[in-house]
Amino acid sequence: MPLDFETRQIHAGAVIDAHAQARVTPIYQTAGYVFDDFDDGEARFAGRGGRAYSRNENPTNYIAGQRIADLEGGVDGIVVASGQAAILVAVSALAGTGDHLLITKSLYEGTNEMFRGVLKRQGIEAEYVPDEASDEEWAARFRPNTKALYTESLTNPLGQVTDLARLARIAHAHGVPLVVDNTVPTPYLERPIEFGADVVIHSTSKWLSGHGSVIGGAVIDGGRFDWVASGRFPQLTEAPRPGVGSFVERFGTGALGAYLRTVVVLEYGPTVPPTSTFLLLHGIETLSLRMDRHVANAQAVAEFLEGRPELASVLYPGLASSPYKSLADTYLPRGAGSVVSVDLGSREAARRFIDALELITPMTHIGDVRTLAIHLGTTIHLKLDEQQQADAGITPGLVRLSIGIESARDIIADLERGLAAAGPLD
Repeated sequence: MPLDFETRQIHAGAVIDAHAQARVTPIYQTAGYVFDDFDDGEARFAGRGGRAYSRNENPTNYIAGQRIADLEGGVDGIVVASGQAAILVAVSALAGTGDHLLITKSLYEGTNEMFRGVLKRQGIEAEYVPDEASDEEWAARFRPNTKALYTESLTNPLGQVTDLARLARIAHAHGVPLVVDNTVPTPYLERPIEFGADVVIHSTSKWLSGHGSVIGGAVIDGGRFDWVASGRFPQLTEAPRPGVGSFVERFGTGALGAYLRTVVVLEYGPTVPPTSTFLLLHGIETLSLRMDRHVANAQAVAEFLEGRPELASVLYPGLASSPYKSLADTYLPRGAGSVVSVDLGSREAARRFIDALELITPMTHIGDVRTLAIHLGTTIHLKLDEQQQADAGITPGLVRLSIGIESARDIIADLERGLAAAGPLD
């Protein structure tokens, strides 16, 4: 009988230490591993068993990757230095110079900066598709060199719920994988692979860790995409050198995960310290408990804020008034996440609101046990001009709240304080 999520978040991927019999996964703080003999060293570098170096094969990190993969329903997972690193290695595994990606318009701005910046300079073109695009418009955007369709399951900061089953159908009809950033819901609230996603990305710094103490990321291989039938990924389907089978021939459904671990992560080297992964594992163990509290608090906060005279709008897909409520009911039946964004109408009102908060912390982060607030136009989206911010849905008074697990009554009391300072809309 399969184990429940709440059990797997504690036990999945765990290996009892052979020497000390430690029940908790140890911190393997080591750069390398001793070879048994001359031939063993050659075997390890040839990929025939045993670890060679901690750049991509640290045991603490390996267990964390397998645990997240298990919770997502994937076949393999690898943890890296940050969520940005996870995006970079996932895209780099699929695309190279001269290739093309299709991207949904509403993405986290840090992700957009990567697509507009370093990936563009490396010759990878990201083409944005409007949120309201029809199936026909999507179909018209695919090219022979398109290598992936990229999206977020629940967008940050606007709280838009993505119809993943639709995008998976569109992507697969054109022979490319669907890559989904699932940071905001976590696998407890939504598992994109169940809706057709092929690759799942996380910033493990957020809800998976939960305590705001570490930076990290993860890439999960769903194990369902047919790389051979696609015909677009020779790095996985052709022999890398004479006498060695392709990644698909050697690793089957785990081809992408193996390629990530033994090629992309090994060559780029975005290694996460095992000390950080140790803390990540402790966070994952309480994920379901925390997420239940996060979403209950967020729902209560959103309902309190809706209709307040100080606010022009409240963005939260769990509200009955949200245009994404129907999709949230389908994809997020356990709750619509814990990011609530509010528009105070102007930059000055947002300033008064944030400066009056006492319990809620003004800082750039989400997914913390503490409730956080940030004015988007002057921080995360600062590099965009006024028109670009407007096009991205970032209004002058927009403030993002990441709702923590404190008492909902205390969070709301602090929001009352902030709203009183902001005053009614002009």
